[in-house]
Amino acid sequence: MADSLTPDSSIIETDSTFQIPNPTDYSISEIFVYVKDFLNVTLFEIQDTPVTFMSLLVFLLFIVGFSLLASFLKRFLNKKILPRFIHDSGLRYTLSRMSQYVVVIIGVFVSFQFLGIDLTGLAVIFGFLSVGIGFGLQNITSNFISGLIVLFERPISVGDRVMVNGIEGDVQEINIRSTMVKTLDNISIIVPNSEFVSKDVVNYSHGDPTYRLSIDVGVAYGSDVDTVVKALDEVAKESESVLDHPEHDIHLRSFGDSSWDMKLLAWIPDVKKKYVIQNELNQAIVRKFREYDIEIPFPQRDINFRNAIPGDSKKEKENKEGSGED
Repeated sequence: MADSLTPDSSIIETDSTFQIPNPTDYSISEIFVYVKDFLNVTLFEIQDTPVTFMSLLVFLLFIVGFSLLASFLKRFLNKKILPRFIHDSGLRYTLSRMSQYVVVIIGVFVSFQFLGIDLTGLAVIFGFLSVGIGFGLQNITSNFISGLIVLFERPISVGDRVMVNGIEGDVQEINIRSTMVKTLDNISIIVPNSEFVSKDVVNYSHGDPTYRLSIDVGVAYGSDVDTVVKALDEVAKESESVLDHPEHDIHLRSFGDSSWDMKLLAWIPDVKKKYVIQNELNQAIVRKFREYDIEIPFPQRDINFRNAIPGDSKKEKENKEGSGED
């Protein structure tokens, strides 16, 4: 039973007797012969298949070639082919990214087959290695699996406005291990994919980019409520950035210390423009309130002294009596 768990040592055999050709044994006219002999030197054997410098070089060229082909295919599908049939940019990105991974995996299989290596034999080695390195790569494995979940389940897509770990930004790229989010300050943040699976993530534009913008404003208690509501209603209707449907709402939410706390709730077409539109509406409110003579109050505090300090009153009385005697 113990022997069945022992890996086959014949899968990889190193050739301890290999020798690199001596350049002095070749003339200048035989330089190409020397290069050929050098590249054909056997380094080691895998499953009785000799591995030479030449086979390793061709193996690396295959890997690099398939990687470049996969990157080109992803860009070509995402920009040229898929936009004709699929309007969802997130779905286009997912399909093009998965196509890239498929080409890379095929390239790995083809490269090993070119070396004459049966991958079923290597699976034994990878099986034993996975046990040893699995504990040290738990974090990477978790992010890898989370990356597949993100690509297939699509809780986020490229271009979405998200809030993760208190940071707001737009999803720029979803990779197999991590996702790149660009903040509103144009700072790129690399977020592990496990953060999008195991923690709460706010996706402002998931399935629908519209957003209900909330604007708070206080008005003086002496203001006419109907005039205030009319002014805020005109601000929303006159703005080209506010949607007609759903309709906007105006609420008197609370009675503050110095003002009535009003709230304008307006729907906008794109959540990514919420700060720009908020600035536009705030400025429009200031202008409209001035037009209707509506006061925006500021906090005030009145301090009243009921009684003077007893000691000071006694001294003041003595000073008055002293001045009278003089």
